[in-house]
Amino acid sequence: MKKRANEVLEPDEPLCCCEFVDRQGGRSHVAACCCDCEDLDDACDRWLKKEPQKADSLSRLVTMVSDRLPRRVDLSVLPPLLLLPVLLHIAALHFLLGMVVLTALPVLVLWYYYVTHRKKGRTLFFLSLALFSLGYMYYLFLTEVFPRGGVGLTQLGTVTLGVALTLASLIHTKREPGYVRPHTADIHSTVTYHSSPPDRDPAHTSLNGVGQEVVLANRGSGSEQQGQGVEQRESGRSRKWCSLCRVVRPPRAGHCRICGVCVLRLDHHCVWINSCVGQANHCSFLSTLLLFLLTSLYGISLVLRSVCPQQNLLSALLYCPGVYNQYSSALCFTCAWYSSIVTGGLLHLLVLQLINVSYNVTEREVCTALRDKTARSHYWGLVVDTGVYSHGFRGNWAEFLTMGEGLHTPSPSLTDLV
Repeated sequence: MKKRANEVLEPDEPLCCCEFVDRQGGRSHVAACCCDCEDLDDACDRWLKKEPQKADSLSRLVTMVSDRLPRRVDLSVLPPLLLLPVLLHIAALHFLLGMVVLTALPVLVLWYYYVTHRKKGRTLFFLSLALFSLGYMYYLFLTEVFPRGGVGLTQLGTVTLGVALTLASLIHTKREPGYVRPHTADIHSTVTYHSSPPDRDPAHTSLNGVGQEVVLANRGSGSEQQGQGVEQRESGRSRKWCSLCRVVRPPRAGHCRICGVCVLRLDHHCVWINSCVGQANHCSFLSTLLLFLLTSLYGISLVLRSVCPQQNLLSALLYCPGVYNQYSSALCFTCAWYSSIVTGGLLHLLVLQLINVSYNVTEREVCTALRDKTARSHYWGLVVDTGVYSHGFRGNWAEFLTMGEGLHTPSPSLTDLV
């Protein structure tokens, strides 16, 4: 019997209640999730023949499974929701299991980060892991730590307030990093063609190989200027034309290959918030990191005081006798260790951000300067000074704290968390 899956959808032909249009524009059936899949067949065939899998086999299988779902769901959200509770409960069974799990978990996360970063792909895995870790740790604090005693209502309220402020700051951070948009009015800019654009005749743009200055009109009504390598000279600084976004990037702006947009004063693309960090949200990004670290450190101290009351806080993580005698205390101790690992990683990120702000450099500019060997590096690369935009410590922080003023960004909402 011939399947209807992957049939070409005729114009104006209605779909059945159990049919959908797949990513290739074909007609498919929900029941086809277990059959008629070339990607799955090819992967299984290679596995049975002990042949190496294709480089994109895993991503194609994930895309296939998500495409078969009646509603389009990003499957990268699910692994943290399923694996994190299971791994933490397994780690609480024995001291050795805890060492193995808490060592393997960061390694797996870093490996997945390397895979997605190399492919320049966008994923919700890290944002899901961050949000679920925060929510699950708070849930265990309410159900395991608070009933044990030793934690008062004031301390519980402080932790709750910290979690709420962290989420509110995250929503504010994700509203918009500050996208580069074409001006709404006609703006004439003097530009220089260093190489002939592909859609222009070289005889009209250069004389005997010498660059010629021309005037372009940038109209927000939809007119598009074609070409690459266009630079605008304004106040002694270069502005570069982005052929993908079709906008003129001001100084320090950059194009994010993951988001596919140009961002003002682009610092980096943060996988933990699934968004870029730019001129409009850099301050709130640091606020989110700071609020999370303060809440996490305070929560860890309360947990260690509850499960290891006889030990000093600084040594309780390394030595807490009898903590594995009860499963509840072992689970709390394991979660304290997990939170400490996450806190240590984000603390390192916050320190680097504070150093960069103090020298008025972005992470993108640091990477470029180190690659081109045009910057001074100190303390094993922690401090990188390009000397281009620095105005002194106080001047740099004053510029950083006020750089988002005047930018029109949308009001934050709960949907910004995704």
